[in-house]
Amino acid sequence: MDALETYQTPLSSRYASKDMANLFSPAKRFRTWRELWLNLAIAEKQLGLPIADEAIEQMKANLDLTPEQFDIAAKEEKKRRHDVMAHVHTFGQVAPAAAGIIHLGATSCYVTDNADLIFIRTGLTYLLKSLAVLISRLSVFAHDNRALPTLGFTHFQPAQLTTVGKRATLWIQELLWDLRNIKRARDDLGFRGVKGTTGTQASFLALFDGDHDKVEELDRLVTKLSGFQYAYPVTGQTYSRKIDIDVLAPLASLGATAHKIGTDLRLLANLKEIEEPFESTQIGSSAMAYKRNPMRCERVCSLSRHLQVLHQNALMTSSVQWFERTLDDSANRRVTLPEAFLTADIVLSTLRNVSEGLVVYPNVIARRIAQELPFMATENLIMAMVKRGGDRQEAHEKIRVLSHEAAYQVKNLGRENDLIERVRKDPYFDPIKDELDQLLDPRTFVGRAPEQVDRFLKEWVEPALTEEELQEALAKTDKVELNV
Repeated sequence: MDALETYQTPLSSRYASKDMANLFSPAKRFRTWRELWLNLAIAEKQLGLPIADEAIEQMKANLDLTPEQFDIAAKEEKKRRHDVMAHVHTFGQVAPAAAGIIHLGATSCYVTDNADLIFIRTGLTYLLKSLAVLISRLSVFAHDNRALPTLGFTHFQPAQLTTVGKRATLWIQELLWDLRNIKRARDDLGFRGVKGTTGTQASFLALFDGDHDKVEELDRLVTKLSGFQYAYPVTGQTYSRKIDIDVLAPLASLGATAHKIGTDLRLLANLKEIEEPFESTQIGSSAMAYKRNPMRCERVCSLSRHLQVLHQNALMTSSVQWFERTLDDSANRRVTLPEAFLTADIVLSTLRNVSEGLVVYPNVIARRIAQELPFMATENLIMAMVKRGGDRQEAHEKIRVLSHEAAYQVKNLGRENDLIERVRKDPYFDPIKDELDQLLDPRTFVGRAPEQVDRFLKEWVEPALTEEELQEALAKTDKVELNV
């Protein structure tokens, strides 16, 4: 019951994937700290500091914390009011041969900042893989509906026809840009490395008796052991918080894309043209039993707004960092960074669930087209009459009068659009009456939409998903099951 009597963020308890929730868990964080202390000790020993083999082995054997060690760390932190030193002492109790060299020469940001960079890099990789799957799922949808005509909307008013698949490519294109931006942020990410209290590496220079080459090599070795290609060449006590801006910017941009997709699908659900998945036992409303609310897309929109806002935290935090560091970033980042990744993860998994079960209603789409297409086809009718020897101005006037009569039926009397029936009954249009069905075929009004879908999928989507890590994600991924 204790868990039920304490607030828990729904991001992890209700929505997020296990991998992303685990990435920002205490167990993962403190194990990573221990791995960083181990890497530092290995590098320092390799460069000549007197660190015993036994110390290294004990550290390697105790990277995971037991519940008892968490209790010890909590007591130490309460006593010392310092989380890093609490865990230094806790680690030393289970690796006594290393107790005197754990954290040697380092400052707290050696573990806190470097760990954050590890989590950010891993989190971005998780998001890239999930995003690739979403793009793949929507690409199948676009291909399957490449030639299905549908009414286009500008200003949410009826416009020229497009296809269901072509509309989906607009979503996919923005997701491809998000894929590019997130990958760029991940691949640009560096390591803080070993820089000391104010970034001067003074403590390490003292450890190595003024040997600058060894200090530089230490930085390089620890960076390599931690899996990074390079360390930032200069830092203060922390890595620059501008890096957090660069990381959260593409996540916020993803939030904008997701909100647009979710909104489009919510509007299409209202039109009854396309719906998100809806289980047979799902309840849409506690009062209105008939309702099929688009709750998945509503969740996407809700969380996407939160994701966009979190970027502001990174901007403001970076802007107020004084000189080599100030601690007013810490509490903010403890909330902002995990929430950004958990939220992006949830948005993607929810959209994936939606994309795997989208339901299209062609008959509803066809009916809406039939209501609007007669007006859109009037120019085609005029041109057809001219080709049969008619006068363009006379044909235009005939169509104008009949169109206004049909519009009156639709707007004032609430009836169906009967323009074509009026055309069929008017003897003036006898020369083209045998062509009317062809002139009004919706497929002739979609332009190059089907061909655009084909080319887009082949020349843009397929190349974007060819990287090995993305292909592995596509091969291994099953359908997403939402918790709630």
